[in-house]
Amino acid sequence: MPRHIVVIGHGMVGARFVEEVRRRDPDGDRARITVFGAERHHAYNRVLLSTVLAGGLTPESIRLHDTEWAQTHRVELRTGVAVTGIDVSTRSVHLGDGAGHRYDELVLATGSRAWVPPIDGLLTDDGAHAEGVAVFRDLDDCAHILRLARPGSRVAVLGGGLLGLEAARGLVGRGVRVSVLHPVGHLMERQLDAGAGAVLGATMGRLGVDVRLGVMAKRWTPEVGLECDDGSLLSVDAVVVAAGVRAETSLAAEAGVEVDGGIVVDDRMGTSNDRVHAIGDCARHPGTVSGLVQPGYEQAAVLADLLTGTDPSARYRGTPVVTRLKAKDIDLAAVGDAHAEDDGTSEVLRLEDPHRGRYAKIVVRDDRLIGAIMVGVPDAAASAIQLHDSGAPVPSDRLALLLGRALPSEAGGAIRPDSPARLPSAAVICRCNTVSKAKLVAAWRAGAKDVDALSRVTRAATGCGSCRDAVSGVCDWLNAAEPGEPEQEGAA
Repeated sequence: MPRHIVVIGHGMVGARFVEEVRRRDPDGDRARITVFGAERHHAYNRVLLSTVLAGGLTPESIRLHDTEWAQTHRVELRTGVAVTGIDVSTRSVHLGDGAGHRYDELVLATGSRAWVPPIDGLLTDDGAHAEGVAVFRDLDDCAHILRLARPGSRVAVLGGGLLGLEAARGLVGRGVRVSVLHPVGHLMERQLDAGAGAVLGATMGRLGVDVRLGVMAKRWTPEVGLECDDGSLLSVDAVVVAAGVRAETSLAAEAGVEVDGGIVVDDRMGTSNDRVHAIGDCARHPGTVSGLVQPGYEQAAVLADLLTGTDPSARYRGTPVVTRLKAKDIDLAAVGDAHAEDDGTSEVLRLEDPHRGRYAKIVVRDDRLIGAIMVGVPDAAASAIQLHDSGAPVPSDRLALLLGRALPSEAGGAIRPDSPARLPSAAVICRCNTVSKAKLVAAWRAGAKDVDALSRVTRAATGCGSCRDAVSGVCDWLNAAEPGEPEQEGAA
């Protein structure tokens, strides 16, 4: 008799968990799956919402599954259905219509919700968004923003973090005049130092975004504008709030499951209740940072191994953090402990070229790269990420690394993404889905001869999409080697 797994949440991580279970149990012999998704949409790639906002993709093009996927894979999927409560004593979940569903194992993939700061006028008395106010979190939010932000209109974006900047860049691409208000002295302060933040701010300015640092909104009044704490009044037509998110933990907390800024989980993705599990942004694990899809995907794979019995020893040990800004004409990556400074144990090197929108910083300890910030230097970013992931020694010519010109032999194989022949087999090409060069080569040998086919088979470039050029480079190299096999040492 298969165990009944109920999944609450049909976002990227919830959908990936279901995929992982069915990869291990395609016929449903070990697991019967029911999924409840509060959104009316089928699962979609939330990472690409900024591209939808910019008009580069349609909502349909970012869907993760077709409409028949669930039925074909023996999954009971109910979209547009909110779970209102969990009763751990009877192992059941309750829906808005009063119906109850029993479970053997419950998986919470509820993600996070947009946080609206306590600024006068943003919310109505009943807690709804006021006229002209939108958050930037899901597909419906995108549609709402586009209704508010017509070409030629003026919009204020509250928040100069990842989401705020992606929203601002997307709206500028639509012909909207955008001002970004950020209360800190430089953009993306969680990931960037002041030097990199200044370069990023100047780049955003050249792209048409009015960046206002150290400024907070005080009051929003439709037909008047946005009052700021520096005394200025922005005559804008709408406000987009991208001031951060909070883990969606209400169901867990009300059920008595331990919550501390997120649903507390162990290396088995287990909670304080042994039949309840949590993955993705709603979960709090000491080895990861919320807001990135890669940790959630890795957690989904571990939990699928455990709940299907495929690998009872599977454990989640954390995910190295790599942050990328997904905005047109901006190449930015931050990895590891990039905020470290010279302290006698670390070696910190910087290269600043603000007039050309470039900034590079590496932090080296014991001849290993422990952190890096790269703006406008994609070759250096590719090398830095590979070095951080592999733990290989940093090349002796540190300046060459900052410039993206490190020799392959010195960079431990961490080289330009357009030189795939020299990359080691273990080099990770797609971080979101942990796809190595070796996996791409194996898929190509099995018949996936173009980029789309490689993506379908391996999932490479289906997360944030930033690795698509690298996947294309590997594909071009493999096809150029036909009819023979790749012979280079690093080929796999």
